[in-house]
Amino acid sequence: MMNPSLNLMDLEELTSNAKQIQEDVLEEILTLNANTEYLHRFLHGSSDKVLFKKNVPVVTYDDVKPYIERVANGEPSDVISGGPITMFLRSTGTSGGKQKVFPVNDKYIEKLGYVIALRSLAMSKHFDSGGEQGKAMEFHCTKPPSATPSGLPRDEVVRVGAAFAFVLVRAIDFLEKHWKELCSNIRSGHVSEWITDLEGRNAVSTILRGPDSILADVIEQECSHKSWEGIITRLWPKAKYIDCIITGQMSQYIPMLEFYSNKLPIVSTTYGSSESTFGMNVDPLCKPQDTSYTCAPNISYFEFLPVDHKGDMASIVDLVDVKLGCYYEPVVTNYFGLHRYLIGDILQVTGFYNNTPQFRFVHRKNVVLSVRSETTTEEDILKALNHVGLVLESSDLMLMGFTCYADISTFPGHYVFYWELKAKDVQDVFELEEKVMVKCCSLLEESFDEVYRKNRSKDECIGPLEIRVVQQGTFDSLMEYFISQGGSIAQYKTPICINSSEALAVLENKVLARFFSEKSPPLDS
Repeated sequence: MMNPSLNLMDLEELTSNAKQIQEDVLEEILTLNANTEYLHRFLHGSSDKVLFKKNVPVVTYDDVKPYIERVANGEPSDVISGGPITMFLRSTGTSGGKQKVFPVNDKYIEKLGYVIALRSLAMSKHFDSGGEQGKAMEFHCTKPPSATPSGLPRDEVVRVGAAFAFVLVRAIDFLEKHWKELCSNIRSGHVSEWITDLEGRNAVSTILRGPDSILADVIEQECSHKSWEGIITRLWPKAKYIDCIITGQMSQYIPMLEFYSNKLPIVSTTYGSSESTFGMNVDPLCKPQDTSYTCAPNISYFEFLPVDHKGDMASIVDLVDVKLGCYYEPVVTNYFGLHRYLIGDILQVTGFYNNTPQFRFVHRKNVVLSVRSETTTEEDILKALNHVGLVLESSDLMLMGFTCYADISTFPGHYVFYWELKAKDVQDVFELEEKVMVKCCSLLEESFDEVYRKNRSKDECIGPLEIRVVQQGTFDSLMEYFISQGGSIAQYKTPICINSSEALAVLENKVLARFFSEKSPPLDS
């Protein structure tokens, strides 16, 4: 909900005074936390910034995990936080390979609410012309997951969204499979018996308020079309934009969302993580591939470690001292117990909004493929997939999910991509054309850097790239595997690279066909 006391001048003031606000935030955090067991070892009760930068080490999760676990197991909050810890957030474990638990307190909720309010102001500037009011329909997954019909009136929804693009695509795919049952529920005014969660049944029954044959007929008319192109705007004709995270590994879902929404604007409004919210998108009408986030300097204290630091931690700079075009890893100090914590994301400075830097999310740190001396990053993989998009488009295919790994069980090792494909026309059963798939393999290889191509073509130290097409629903099974290991369904992101033998087994059991590139990529691509 938007804070009525905020206006766009607050955003201008916030971003114009970033340096002083960051100084004040650090002083407030150190005053609050200087006497915690963790910080007292380094600061001895002081809240001096110079001493903080000199004595407090830059850390990763393994360094602070013992302190977090102690509080989680019942010890007082002041082991790590000067304020009471009110909850813990659990990461998915899909990005870095292991789950993490982070403490938060009421300050987290307060700061998050502030960013959401500012974000809403920025969005209203572009999408609320004419003062039209309406509802937002969002898809949220909780654990255990429960799928129920929505029942929201068509003519009131002006925004459709989810936390991640993957969740929204999955919701549409679910609707595609179950729309007939949904119409039956709406027409009868009763929820299907297989939905046994009592609270879920009661909530949906309250929305249904009895039989509604008119709404059921409208949904049936739209969903029975051969193609689901534009299904979002056909079901919710007043929808103005799609709201979900589409940066980083979520960018693979952009073509699907454009197909389903008739190319409505796709807006990634906020950049954040379990460790801290970072900022917001103040240019929501930009192309989703060009999304940058303006840092919110009052949320946490932010420092930035240059990617090419070569072990020199003295090269860390403050928020306002980053350089345009350079790449950094964020180092966050927050209100609830993390101090000089390396986030693990790689960001590029794309510009400044007043005196506050704007960043593009590039990729997760250490998410790479490598067989020999080459290093293929998350960004490299996503760019390569963009190059094969036109080939799939011309074949009326959509890539519903992918992941990959470096197979070094044989010599030479090679890259393996798992693809789940789907025909654009829902009633079509597509056949895989070998020449199309082989071309996709070749295009992927041609998109990788010179080191990869040299190892592949000249030195023959990397084998032909392979695409393994899997059954529809395979990536749902992969998600279910990670959730069964304790992951959060609300934060789930399909890992771009797989390094778990158990997860690979889930994929291997669903392989339908295998294709290889037939020729080495040219060295001068």
